[in-house]
This record gives sequence, structure tokens and C-alpha cells, in this order.
Amino acid sequence: QVQLVESGGGLVQAGDSLRLSCAASGRTFNNYIMGWFRQAPGKERAFVAAVSWGNTTYDTDSAKGRFTISRDNAKNTVYLQMNSLKPEDTAVYYCAADRVVARLRLGRSAYWGQGTQVTVSS
Repeated sequence: QVQLVESGGGLVQAGDSLRLSCAASGRTFNNYIMGWFRQAPGKERAFVAAVSWGNTTYDTDSAKGRFTISRDNAKNTVYLQMNSLKPEDTAVYYCAADRVVARLRLGRSAYWGQGTQVTVSS
């Protein structure tokens, strides 16, 4: 089992920055690819970015240029640095873990956090 706990969400204004954190416990963190998803009101959960143990990153067009995913293997933590936030970034952000990046990107990971709310006001 892998337990994931997100933190760092909140209410910010457009143009602000936030850094989300996801702390992992349980099985060996280094064996897992870690990813971030988000689910806006009325929409399906969508892949944002992922990072492997070796710091290979997988981004989406919506994330490139504004969001940066990183991980600290010593702290069993993955981060999502979000800059220049827009109202359309408002969503619940979820952390996920998987050993297979394709499965993670499809949202089929077995391990998920409870989510953290990010609200961006205009």
C-alpha cells in the first residue's frame, strides 16, 4: 500500500503562485512514478504532470510553462509548483502513484490522495 496526502491548496488571486505537496508513505517511494491530476467542477479528472524516480517528467500542454513537477526522494514528497494561476486552474488537485506511467496518465492508478482544493479568483 501507498498512502498519499496532499497539501498546499488554497484561495489565491489570478497571477499568484502556489506549491502543492504530496507526501507518500508505505511502500518504497522510489519505485513509483508520481503524478498530479485535477478535477474542475463538472468536469472529469484530468492528468496534469508526472515525474519518475529519475526525474523524467511528463507534462501536458496546460501545464507547460506555468506548472513544474518535482520530487524529493529523500522526503518521499512530490511537488507541483504552479505559477501565473488563472481562474480556469480552479479544481481539486489529486496526487497519484503508479509503477507504469501509461496507466498513471490514464488515471487508473491504484493509489490516490484525498485531494486539495485550489481556487483562483479573478
